[in-house]
Amino acid sequence: MAAAKLTGNAVAAAMAGDTNLKPVVQVVDLRSIAVTGAPGSGPRFRAIISDGVATGHALFASQLCDLARSGVVRRGSVVQLLDYIVNNVGPTRNRKAIVILNMEVLVAECEIIGNPALPPESGDSSSNSLRADQFNGAPPNGSMAGSTLNKVIKPSDNAPVIQRSMTGNSLNMVPRPSDNAQVFQPTVQPSYRPAPKYRSHGTIMKNDAPARIIPIPALNPYQGRWAIKARVTAKGEIRRYHNAKGDGKVFSFDLLDTDGGEIRATCFNALVDRFYEVVEVGKVYVVSRGNLKPAKKDYNHLNNEWEIFLEPQSTIELCLDENSSIPAQRFSFSSIDKIENSENNAIVDVIGVVTSVNPSTTIQRKNGMEAQKRTITLNDMSGRSVELTMWGDFCNREGSQLQEMVECGAFPVLAVKAGKVNDYSGKSVGTISSSQLHINPDLAEAHSLRQWFDCGGRDASTQSISRDFTPSASWNEVRKTVAQIKDDGLGMGDKPDWVTVKAAISFIKTDSFCYTACPNVIGDRQCGKKVTKSDSGNWLCDKCNQEFPECDYRYLLQLNIQDHTGTTSVTAFQDRGQEILGCSARELNIFKENKDPRYTDVLINCLYQNYLFRLKVKEEQYGDVRQVKNTVAKVERVDPLAESKFLLDSISRFIP
Repeated sequence: MAAAKLTGNAVAAAMAGDTNLKPVVQVVDLRSIAVTGAPGSGPRFRAIISDGVATGHALFASQLCDLARSGVVRRGSVVQLLDYIVNNVGPTRNRKAIVILNMEVLVAECEIIGNPALPPESGDSSSNSLRADQFNGAPPNGSMAGSTLNKVIKPSDNAPVIQRSMTGNSLNMVPRPSDNAQVFQPTVQPSYRPAPKYRSHGTIMKNDAPARIIPIPALNPYQGRWAIKARVTAKGEIRRYHNAKGDGKVFSFDLLDTDGGEIRATCFNALVDRFYEVVEVGKVYVVSRGNLKPAKKDYNHLNNEWEIFLEPQSTIELCLDENSSIPAQRFSFSSIDKIENSENNAIVDVIGVVTSVNPSTTIQRKNGMEAQKRTITLNDMSGRSVELTMWGDFCNREGSQLQEMVECGAFPVLAVKAGKVNDYSGKSVGTISSSQLHINPDLAEAHSLRQWFDCGGRDASTQSISRDFTPSASWNEVRKTVAQIKDDGLGMGDKPDWVTVKAAISFIKTDSFCYTACPNVIGDRQCGKKVTKSDSGNWLCDKCNQEFPECDYRYLLQLNIQDHTGTTSVTAFQDRGQEILGCSARELNIFKENKDPRYTDVLINCLYQNYLFRLKVKEEQYGDVRQVKNTVAKVERVDPLAESKFLLDSISRFIP
């Protein structure tokens, strides 16, 4: 843990009566004081605080005792005193003690800073007890004014007998007469100078006081005033939303510090206007003040349980003279063969050589909006390849650059930060709003891949873990007939079986080929749950608890497919349904409602045509009945050339 910066001359200034200082000090000794004489009374705590040079005595008000009792404050903790009083103590009232009424924990524990000398009394641990009536009459804010506090330390040959009485804010210390009696002497301190004030210079707040920089992993909600120094590694677009409180907007950015700690910062509404143009990817800032809340792991992939929500008093200071001590990005790469075993929607970093780039296409997303999509293939030294799907601006930015490089015979290395795994019919990786793509990055992993590919990896055989979007039909390898699905007992195990069936569509259930779906987009996903008409005429989603003037339409096709061995039923959802019928569910529903002849044409055109169906076969529970369900994971019209090659390869296996 890096040492925190303590407020210079803090003890002297506080003892001099400056209760507006709010100094940063360190707890160098902490002991409990038992309270007796009242049911349910818990221990109180006394401490020795240090500014790195001088030390002084302090008492915790009752409302702060839980911090010490739970271990949030302990020996070595660095705290900021926000509210306290100073009492005159001693026989001649020339010594003082601090009663802490409110404080903030800045660093839970670190090495003792400086070389502070403990007062002689701090070494005595005997008779640490108080009577309950000695706390009676204390004001609600926890101060000790008007209360009585007595403490007697057991006599010894070399320790003083100290009796404290805080009646009318006084503390009397009576040393035991002996030859070795310890005498407390006031510490001589340099003259106190108040810390510089903070000045506002517009959107970026310049802080003239030395910033107390702490590592990102040390951040916790118990801290009040803190500062981190970190590089912005990613910045999201401004997103607009609507909820019960009205319309709003939000954006987030990711921070990385020199210790490798990462955290996301989020701004809402007015703070979006204040900070969006200020924050730039790649630059280093000192960020201070903000509210730490648990990170929502559905949308926040960083390895941190907290997320910073900036507030009006938050500041962001640009570090113009920052060197390269903070890396530009932090990766945790997974090899492609490991991605094959990753869970669906897992967030991974992957690096590979780009071996093919498909043209960018425009598709209609589930929310009815059009989007750019581009797919590329990545290979690595594990002998596996994976499909990477780019969305949105990635297609025309990095995608176009990669396409030009591959067409010119250069096969660049691509590092993907924060890609999302999709396990629908194999494993693939897709970009999300917080993803980053780095072409030919200056990384050790990239240099190793470059050397491997140029020295033979280019010609090495690879196996795709993704659904195949090229003419080669690698997913034909597990070919079954319709009859074999039942005869081989497929889908009866703990995991689904994946098979490819060559068959024709013989029947389409048309009375309910689609359903009305929620159009609301949450993060990168559409809700898609079934919606119903409300009394107001809008569409109501029970999951989102919102109403919408328009709904989406999604395919839920029930089909019968058949080959020379038999017939079976299959289910095709949205994307697969659109691939089979060649139009969206919304369009087909309009054709049906308007009695448009194109409705019949669409259905007839796909009947009795040969398709290759990639099926997910799994037994499912329907009430009290268990039934094997066949779900279409991929479908395409049979390509005569690819099918001929497959049949010839199958025949060759039987030739000795």
